Amino acid sequence: MSIKKVTNHPTQNEGLIFERSQTGRVGYRLPKLDVPVSEAVPAELRRSDNLEGVPEVSEIDVVRHFTRISTWNFSIDLGMYPLGSCTMKYNSRLNEKVARIGGFAGLHPLAPEAESQGALELIYKLQEDLAEITGLPGVSLQPAAGAQGEMTGVMLIRAFLDARDGEASKDRRVMLIPESAHGTNPASAALAGFTVKSIRANADGLTDMDHLRELCDQGGVAGVMFTNPNTVGIFEKNIKEICDTIHAAGGLVYMDGANMNALVGVARPGDMGVDVIHLNLHKTFSTPHGGGGPGCGPCLCTTELAPYLPTPRIEKDGDTYVLNYDIPTSIGRVKAFYGNFGMMVRALSYIYTHGNDGLLEATETAVLNARYVSKRLEEVYDKPFEADCMHEAIFSHKHQAKKGVVTLDIAKRLIDYGFHPPTVYFPLVVEGAMLIEPTESVGRSDLDAFCDAMIDIDREAGDDPELLINAPHSTRIGRLDEATAARKPVLRWRPDIETLTSVAG
Repeated sequence: MSIKKVTNHPTQNEGLIFERSQTGRVGYRLPKLDVPVSEAVPAELRRSDNLEGVPEVSEIDVVRHFTRISTWNFSIDLGMYPLGSCTMKYNSRLNEKVARIGGFAGLHPLAPEAESQGALELIYKLQEDLAEITGLPGVSLQPAAGAQGEMTGVMLIRAFLDARDGEASKDRRVMLIPESAHGTNPASAALAGFTVKSIRANADGLTDMDHLRELCDQGGVAGVMFTNPNTVGIFEKNIKEICDTIHAAGGLVYMDGANMNALVGVARPGDMGVDVIHLNLHKTFSTPHGGGGPGCGPCLCTTELAPYLPTPRIEKDGDTYVLNYDIPTSIGRVKAFYGNFGMMVRALSYIYTHGNDGLLEATETAVLNARYVSKRLEEVYDKPFEADCMHEAIFSHKHQAKKGVVTLDIAKRLIDYGFHPPTVYFPLVVEGAMLIEPTESVGRSDLDAFCDAMIDIDREAGDDPELLINAPHSTRIGRLDEATAARKPVLRWRPDIETLTSVAG
């Protein structure tokens, strides 16, 4: 497959909206003022530049401009989005329909409890379902994202230890974190006042139990933060031993729930000995992911930690649902109001749509899909660990690097084949990592197309490595200096710039 860059297609040559501007074009008509301007708007509030610089365009100009730009983006509605560790699930349209029910969509966050009973009941039921799924009875849906739910969980550990140990708790400030952890883990621990020590991984990609025990023997351990399945996609088979070891050292166990898409309906963190977990509703329960919009990262914990959860807490008093603000031991509020309610509606819709059997099937399919990809590609790409993967497969670029091609080149070339690249160079414990998570949303035909593309790219790496090194060839903009583009972005159009030659300036 050889794709040459197209430069004359309208969608490829779309200019800025300012460049489409033509004097006198308008896409609206305002009614005439029925009062003098001087009376309608005070002089000090009126513009004097006559809106110079604002593009003058017609309605069709606006429609075509933004529609064309939209074709430059890849989305979950277009095809496979195999971001390992991020679980880019399909967002069910039924979820969106339910979230748009008038009583939910139009409910004001300051509405009194008496007028919000339906919403409070929905949140309460979602709490119950998530508690059952995780095996952890304490629930707060207040955190606005996974990272905030994670931080909330670590704050619970801090509050619990301070209450349990009193003044002596200041000597228990070490949080143990595997070296393959998500980057937010050490950040959350630091924000909560802990010092981080890394736990090595063994040759199988699992937590090195000897190193874990060694760190515990050094004392001062407040807890451990780990992900299961871990960030190389392997289930921590020593999970019970990990929890017992930490508990024996006087610490608590936090589990990053980012990879719960591999566990729902199969195994519960609470049954493993986990004390606190956060979930990502966008990863496991199909609410929208990314785009800077609202998120929801529930924090769940044991009964012992529940008194420290954020307020207000939703409780049921007879047939009435109430917001309880009177919890003296609470760590306090972590999000305005009660969190992002629209995400809760979508998540509950997903759970109810699937039911117990459907949630289990989704988990089993996610794992099956990842193992299918792993098996098909293991003869072509280096597989760093022998164990069967769970919901995501990991490879390195070792074979291709011998031909002068690295992970970034492979990822860029995938774009020419119509696929979004997988997560690259993470986790750091694997050189040139490619972390692939197909999720349960993808059928076998799409999996085969993706695997065929990866196999073709390996062949191209041997036949014509420059084809990969200069990829992508089918996009409006070719290979970017991404580091410079991120650090020196051009965010504002100026009339004196006739041609935007690079997004990095």
